[in-house]
Amino acid sequence: MNISETNHDQHPVDLSKALKSAGLQVTAQRLAVYRAVCSSPHAIADDICKAVRLELGVISRQAVYDALNVMSEHGIIRRIQPAGSAARYEHRVDNHHHLACRRCGNLIDIDCAVGEAPCLIAEHDHGYKIDEAEVTYWGICPDCQKTADSKA
Repeated sequence: MNISETNHDQHPVDLSKALKSAGLQVTAQRLAVYRAVCSSPHAIADDICKAVRLELGVISRQAVYDALNVMSEHGIIRRIQPAGSAARYEHRVDNHHHLACRRCGNLIDIDCAVGEAPCLIAEHDHGYKIDEAEVTYWGICPDCQKTADSKA
């Protein structure tokens, strides 16, 4: 399985194949970390660690960080880090962007407006072979807008 061709609805059932094809061992810890990432997209590592501990019991923070790092290095999950935020992890690895709230920090996925990987074509690539682009739109989410309106 080519993990980059999976859709954003990928489930843990696919993870064993993805790990094996990347030459990685399938472990209970990696499966639990992946399930935690799937159940809480855009979570930070500490929140993923808490979820994994609820499922497995004892696991070191380092083991969770190691699983997140190795899976993101192999394209099984995606690590993103919007400006001013801790690293966050998501199971959606296809080409998409993010919309972040400046007030509460909520982060949601948004699809490209113009189709397949349009943002990979730079006006001038300066000799680089571009393989990824990160776009983050910033604004104020509807909940924060309501809170601001009610205070006015």
